[in-house]
Amino acid sequence: MKVLVAIKRVVDYNVKVRVSADNSGVDLANVKMSMNPFCEIAVEEAVRLKEKGIANEVVVVSVGPSQAQEQLRTALALGADRAILIESGETLGSLAVARLLKAIVDREQPLITILGKQAIDSDNNQTGQMLAALTGYAQGTFASRVEVAGERINVTREIDGGLQTVALNLPAIVTADLRLNEPRYTTLPSIMKAKKKPLEVVSANSLGVSMSSTVKTLKVEAPAIRSAGVKVASVAELTEKLKNEARVI
Repeated sequence: MKVLVAIKRVVDYNVKVRVSADNSGVDLANVKMSMNPFCEIAVEEAVRLKEKGIANEVVVVSVGPSQAQEQLRTALALGADRAILIESGETLGSLAVARLLKAIVDREQPLITILGKQAIDSDNNQTGQMLAALTGYAQGTFASRVEVAGERINVTREIDGGLQTVALNLPAIVTADLRLNEPRYTTLPSIMKAKKKPLEVVSANSLGVSMSSTVKTLKVEAPAIRSAGVKVASVAELTEKLKNEARVI
């Protein structure tokens, strides 16, 4: 069984994000970039399937600039077997990324495709669902547990009402939630081995899919600075401020 994992290069979660001077987006100059945390969970799950003997190959794929090879090498160090970079210098929306991933799914024919449920930069939570719609595959989103049973996969999903388990026929698309697993740390020997693993670079334009978008970013602004809190001496004073100053009661 082949497992395909899609990963994304994002601003490291420890970095304080700054808006660019022209308000066109996020300032990425000299900013540390990392693998999206949810994608890291997806890679870990695929590697665990291989360690259990369920999968025999784990392929990682990313869409982005040439610098995304760094994150793909990280995924290879975590245990993936080979990597594919769909190189594009453009800022692509979820649908364009899903179309590019579909082209790779059609070529690689994996039985399971795993993605992070969302990226921490755009927070769209769309690509996995769009990929399932484009491929016509069954989908199990927000997965907190994955079990492969023969030609089916049981995915336990985190939903508003608790947990829901769905049984999907393979091939299937799965998106990883936070509690699916805890990713391992890379070791120096695995990092050295990752340098020798194959990494294929293909141009996004060569895949012959439409990357046009109907979504346009008009302006990006930092959130308003919150004013300092106020301490009150009594419940009566709190009630007075809520009533006359905040006007919420």
